[in-house]
Amino acid sequence: MMKKLSLVALAASTIILSCSDETTVFKDTEDDISIEAEASVLENSILFDDAGVLEIKKTDGSTGKTSKTIEEMAGDYPLTLVARVDPPSYTGGDNLTASHIDVDGNYAYVSYNTVEDGYAGGIDIIDVSDPNNPKVTSRLYYSNADINAVEYDNGYVYAVGGVDSEKSVRATSNSFIVKIPASGGILDVSRELIYGFQEGFTANDVEVTTNGILVTSGKDGLLTYYKKTDLSTKNDVSFSDLRSVAYDNGVIAVLDASQGVSIMDENFVERKIIAIDSDFGQSSKRTLDFSGEKIIVSEGAKGAGVYNMDSGSLIEYIPILLNPVGTETENIVTNAVAMNEDILLMANGGAGLCLSEDVDGQTNIVGVVDLDGSINYVASKGDYIFAASGKAGLQIVKLNRPDQSLENRCSDLDPYYGSANLYVSEGDVKEYNGSKRFNKLEVDGSLLLCGTWTVNSTSYVNSNGRFEMNGTLVVGRNNKRKNIVVNKDAVLRIEGNLYIYGDLILNEGATVEFIGDDSVANIFGSVKLLEDAKVKGTFKDLQGKF
Repeated sequence: MMKKLSLVALAASTIILSCSDETTVFKDTEDDISIEAEASVLENSILFDDAGVLEIKKTDGSTGKTSKTIEEMAGDYPLTLVARVDPPSYTGGDNLTASHIDVDGNYAYVSYNTVEDGYAGGIDIIDVSDPNNPKVTSRLYYSNADINAVEYDNGYVYAVGGVDSEKSVRATSNSFIVKIPASGGILDVSRELIYGFQEGFTANDVEVTTNGILVTSGKDGLLTYYKKTDLSTKNDVSFSDLRSVAYDNGVIAVLDASQGVSIMDENFVERKIIAIDSDFGQSSKRTLDFSGEKIIVSEGAKGAGVYNMDSGSLIEYIPILLNPVGTETENIVTNAVAMNEDILLMANGGAGLCLSEDVDGQTNIVGVVDLDGSINYVASKGDYIFAASGKAGLQIVKLNRPDQSLENRCSDLDPYYGSANLYVSEGDVKEYNGSKRFNKLEVDGSLLLCGTWTVNSTSYVNSNGRFEMNGTLVVGRNNKRKNIVVNKDAVLRIEGNLYIYGDLILNEGATVEFIGDDSVANIFGSVKLLEDAKVKGTFKDLQGKF
């Protein structure tokens, strides 16, 4: 069910022109905008079908093994898929794909457009304050406009996109920006919406600065600087083929597919041009991002180019790691790049989401995250990665970085460096801290893990064994369920968060004990207790399985 907020006919809308003749204030809401009013639609948009532990592949069909004779080591980056968000769907907008993502505080703001003929779009706000239970808190539909990029700032969502100006009463050009009131995860279209229009094929990127709003508008378009208050134009400059804009501490970088990257100040005074002769494709999404003194550019089939911002020189190309069989060549391209501290993420279309790390100034490719769909856009902030995967929707990934206070408590332990299959023999005592990906855990002796850990396979605490975990442990994936089996008279002690995408099986005399007052159990399968098995301690049972 959609709640139509049509207060007056389009032609009868109250219009106030600001000091710029390309900025329009609407006191009433148009027929072409609607808000999703059915709570069940928003709730059912969150899917947990394939949530759980994510593998990271280094080559086609591989998760790191280079030879059958070389033991696979436990991997860094124990990622988990929290959930997937289905794209909005409505009459006239049945083929929407996620086009852009902005993360601010506890909310992710997602824009949607259509790659089909015509115009249709939408905006979602997703609450990720609880990593166990993300929620779509607000959804807006545009029946006559693509929404290509979005950014939140201080109580407003700034969305940019394209519209057919010949069919629109309000539009003076095909490219537009709209300022929408939003607070507490809710879009409020009962208040006035402010629109601005500029020349260009379609508005495709937006950056909010301290002093205004930057918008790029594609082929034969403009880089326009708008005032935040009323979206009147402060300044603009034309380019041949604009794709993206980035901003950092007074420095503006724009990607023009016809020449490369232009570096300028906030007065649009050009400081440097970084010439790039890559094939960026026709009207394709390509982005850039700052990384210290470097600029990372998505360059289609070449992968990502890394450039020195001062000299303009090419530092390196980061290639596309996978070439999946059966994937069309034109879909194996780097569409977008994003930085999160020392992590570089590349949205490589049909070749997936590539994760690399900056180690002492050198880029090391970690691998390709095992996500379904064609990855068209990526954003990352804090402990989350948000990957737009076309019609498969938005995928929410948790990095599972270790909690600093947890590391302090376990500071005397050595970090784990070893096999991806961790086996603790009877009589052995092993204690580690860290953050790793395992294929399998099996404990016959005593094991203490402090940190964040993921396991791909069913794991065992065997008879009389003892496994203690302080931090976060995730086992299995919802579409590839795996279990934790605690065998006769063995003990599993948890201080922190236990996620099992499968069953927790306690055999005869086995014990699971939760320590402290803040532990969490999130069991997606069943809890099976055999004779004399015990569950001790205080914990939050998220799925109600105990």
